[in-house]
Amino acid sequence: LCDIGQLLSTDRHADALVEAAKGLLSDEKSFKKRKVLIDLLQNLEDTSDLESRDEDADWFNGVDARFKTKSAYMKYNCESRIRGYMKEVDDATRSVQKAKVRAEFLKTSKCLVEMLKNDKYNGKYFDRTEKESGRLCTREGWFTCQGSFDQKLCQSLHSINPYGSRESRIVFSTWNLDHRIEKKRTIIPCLLEALQNHKTTDINLIYFYQMLFTRENLKLVHIACHKKGAHNLLCDTRKMFRPGKNAKQDSTVKKKRLI
Repeated sequence: LCDIGQLLSTDRHADALVEAAKGLLSDEKSFKKRKVLIDLLQNLEDTSDLESRDEDADWFNGVDARFKTKSAYMKYNCESRIRGYMKEVDDATRSVQKAKVRAEFLKTSKCLVEMLKNDKYNGKYFDRTEKESGRLCTREGWFTCQGSFDQKLCQSLHSINPYGSRESRIVFSTWNLDHRIEKKRTIIPCLLEALQNHKTTDINLIYFYQMLFTRENLKLVHIACHKKGAHNLLCDTRKMFRPGKNAKQDSTVKKKRLI
């Protein structure tokens, strides 16, 4: 316990500890001890306090030259994930048989894109320079796993700082922004079903936008906490339509679709 306590307060002696760990690692034969030393080095050799490409060139190895700061790249990283969700909405157009429904779905899709543009594709979630209320990380860049869709907290206490090193940045790409109510199995089919006998103007687009693209329905999870089986959570039929526009709802959407 004394040794661990010293390791957790090594700011003054971090450089010496790094050199000592490297020396031990070169001769260590035990796989368990090697893992402990490697994990220790990965966390001690942290450059999260550096932000620009000029300051930390190694972090930007493999990153497009147009990105000059870590925060700018991380913001783009999040935007790309959200854009991917929008593409899946667009791709669903192909499955629509009725021309009238397809036309309404395209209108809905365009409205959702405009909402995303206004919110800059929610890239703020990964940007440590954003206000605390907007980002998912600390000011230093630490992210904490929010646990699987059916849990309130991560039981393993997973955490990572992709701003700290190139390796951590790459590992962070395996973390997921997971939809509690599933995007492809539930939300998109529910939206399509709602448009069978309704117009885009009848739909509560804010609700579907929140379910598809915001923290209202997204959880940041470590890959080990990402459960890929059916979540068995359904959209709330009371929120799918704008007030006064759900007169046809009873006949077109099953009331059992509740969260």
